[in-house]
Amino acid sequence: MPDPRLHVDTVLAAGLELLLPANAARHVQVLRLQPGAELTLFDGHGGEWAAEVLAIGRREVSARVLAHRAAERELQRPVTLALGMPANERMDTLVEKATELGARAIQPLVCERSVLRVAGDRAERKASHWQAIAVAACEQSGRNRVPVVAPPVPLRDWLLAMESDVQSERLMLSLDAQAMPLLRQVEALQSTAPVIFLSGPEGGLSPAEQALAGQHRFHPVSLGPRTLRADTAPLAALACMAVLEAR
Repeated sequence: MPDPRLHVDTVLAAGLELLLPANAARHVQVLRLQPGAELTLFDGHGGEWAAEVLAIGRREVSARVLAHRAAERELQRPVTLALGMPANERMDTLVEKATELGARAIQPLVCERSVLRVAGDRAERKASHWQAIAVAACEQSGRNRVPVVAPPVPLRDWLLAMESDVQSERLMLSLDAQAMPLLRQVEALQSTAPVIFLSGPEGGLSPAEQALAGQHRFHPVSLGPRTLRADTAPLAALACMAVLEAR
């Protein structure tokens, strides 16, 4: 059985002794590990660390950090998903699977046709909830860098905030069968610049939003003749990126 992989917020170093965060401590207790059991810890700064359990109390678990392992399992080209939030638990699943597939960042958006609309404190709480899901997905999938899940913002505000970013390749997932196929577009990219996929909510982006995205250098690409759900299209795009890099 592989060593349990646990994320900690503390910057790790060989010889460091620390109390595991609450979620990680509960995981150790549920597995009924004993002092001396081996762990794998990661702090999001690259690589992972061998560690061992020192002591287990009713609420606290302490561990000692041992050796660093320079393991990286990231996509070579950083990918950001900017997406109209699907409703209910679909967004939770999307964050989990996008993390497993290698997304570097996730930007939830409120669009004209969005069913899920959040703002203010509720948006911050949602982002914290989704960030915890991303951490758990990294623990499971072997990633050592946790994607940042930003608080939801209106699409127009996000596009305006991106005006200073001139480096990224911007692709808009489109229902237009005449748009260039995604794989062909990605294969044509010559640089290793970050890629941003813009994807709409249930019902897609409105014509006005598509036009506005085009003004901000987003190029429409097609995922094929079938209509994909709002929580399927961005995952399909990520999977395409992962497959291309694995060839």
